[in-house]
Amino acid sequence: MLTLVIVLLAAWLILSIVGFAIQGILWIGVIGVVLFVATAIIGWTRHRATRT
Repeated sequence: MLTLVIVLLAAWLILSIVGFAIQGILWIGVIGVVLFVATAIIGWTRHRATRT
C-alpha cells in the first residue's frame, strides 16, 4: 500500500510540474496539486491508523 501511495505522489508531482511549466494547460497543474495533497493526506492517515 505504501508503494502505491509513493507512486501516486510521484505521478501527481510530475503532472503538477508539467501543468505549471506549460501555460496553456495550467489547470492540469492545479489538479495535480490537489491530487498530490489528497493522496498525501490519505496515505498519512492510513499509515498512522495501521501503526497504532
